[in-house]
Order: sequence, then structure tokens, then C-alpha cells
Amino acid sequence: MHRHPSPSPNHGLRRRLAGYALLCAAVLCAGLGLVPPARADNAASSPALERRVKAAFLYKFLGYAEFPPGAFADPASPVTIGVIGADDLAAELAHIVSGRTVNNRPIAVRVLRESELGTPVHLLFIGGADPARVGRLVRAAGNALLVVTECDGGLQQGSAINFRIVDERVRFDVALDAAERNGIKLSSRLLTVANRVQKGALQ
Repeated sequence: MHRHPSPSPNHGLRRRLAGYALLCAAVLCAGLGLVPPARADNAASSPALERRVKAAFLYKFLGYAEFPPGAFADPASPVTIGVIGADDLAAELAHIVSGRTVNNRPIAVRVLRESELGTPVHLLFIGGADPARVGRLVRAAGNALLVVTECDGGLQQGSAINFRIVDERVRFDVALDAAERNGIKLSSRLLTVANRVQKGALQ
């Protein structure tokens, strides 16, 4: 009797990670605040899964952010997400938002270089773990309305939302003052699922 070889442990792990990614997409699209693990022992698979989760969050953030009236040239103008220092995440994000709208507006994803900072965007994601570099880029991104980072101390560097890994899950902290400075109102539904909400200016 022919026996099929047993799947390797790595094969099982890859299937579980794929399942987590699908679960994440379903949960986020349902508007719930649950997120799957974003780390695993398989280092080759973990960064890809983490990118997917963060890209899905960036898309969902748009639905929970109210931009000031002057943020758009006309009713048909797209909501623009700029991404710097994370080309793979930008590609994942472009795939997620393809054909979707937010408040009846199309969504555009732009990969930016440092020389292009200052380009008006509605949401700017700055990738990278170096707080000094991130702080410099945040200060240079004067025209970005909602800045999202992923480094230690990202809120202290001036971002409004900073991704963190907490108990092997992608979570995020929010600095309300940084959002409000640019006229952004964040929904209370978003705040209830944040890891931490900073309501006053950081010292």
C-alpha cells in the first residue's frame, strides 16, 4: 500500500501562517479589532506576514480617520497613501486597496524617496526601526496629515500612530495630539482597539 509522505513541520507552519493571514484579512474587513500573531519561528515567513498585517491596518486606518475639508481638491480626489522605506509593504498595500474606495474616494498608493518628502499625502507610512532617521523624516514630511511609523518610540518622534509587536501580535499606539495638530479626527472605534492612546503632548 502506497503511503504519502508526512508533511514536514515547516510545511505545517507555512499553512498555519497562511491561515493567519487570511483570518487577518477577514477580521479587518469586518471592522473588528482582533489581529493574528505577526511573528513565528520561521523567519522567512514572518516578515511577509507582518507586512500583510500592517498593510491591512493602513488601509483600515483610512476608514477611521476624518480628514479636514481642505485636504481634498475636489469630491473626486483620491485618498493618497505615501510609503517611504518599505517598498514591499507598499506593493502589498497597493494590492489590498486595488478597486476599493474610502468615503466614495479612490485610494492611491505612492512609493516616495527621501527627496520627495513634503509631497502632499493624506497618510504617510515611514518604514524602518531607526528612531533618529524616522524623527528626521517625520519633521521633513510637513504636508503629511496622518503619519504612521513602526520604530521604538515612534510617537516621541512625532508620528500619530506607531506599530508595535506586543505578545507576537501587530498592535499600534496612538498620539491624539499629533493627529489633531493636522486637523485629523480619529474614530473612537479605532481608539478602543489601540494598544495605548496618548492624549497629551509627549515630553
